[in-house]
Amino acid sequence: MTRTTAGKAAPSLIEEMTELRLPSRIEAAGDAAAAAAEFVKRSGLDDDAAFGVDMAVREAVTNAVLHGNRQDEVKLVEVAFKSSPGAIEITVRDQGAGFDPKSVPDPTDPQNLLKTSGRGILFMRTFMDEVEWSHHPEGGTMVRMTKKR
Repeated sequence: MTRTTAGKAAPSLIEEMTELRLPSRIEAAGDAAAAAAEFVKRSGLDDDAAFGVDMAVREAVTNAVLHGNRQDEVKLVEVAFKSSPGAIEITVRDQGAGFDPKSVPDPTDPQNLLKTSGRGILFMRTFMDEVEWSHHPEGGTMVRMTKKR
């Protein structure tokens, strides 16, 4: 894991950015969640928001490792946490072929209720205030999640 952190003082809040570069292993989700917990604590979010961020980060990184990079350890998962006065923003980028989030079956549809996967996007959308996907110019999919203060 490679970690970079930068911060600067703001009038009543410290603005900070932390970046991680993780190998495409399932353990990366735990590493990213630990970094998220430290970041959220420093940024002053409450416990409920911290729980939601933890769940969303775990799901996003797991998706990047399994579905984006297909556990190819040559490919990295890049995670960035950014704190600003109004919100924290988290981006997770894989280096895979990309996907269309609209093509993922609705996990609340009765025919999908007993499936063991497919709930990650629902969790991210439930726990975060904004979630959007884009294709990165250098390849891969990037998800940007925002949690407002």
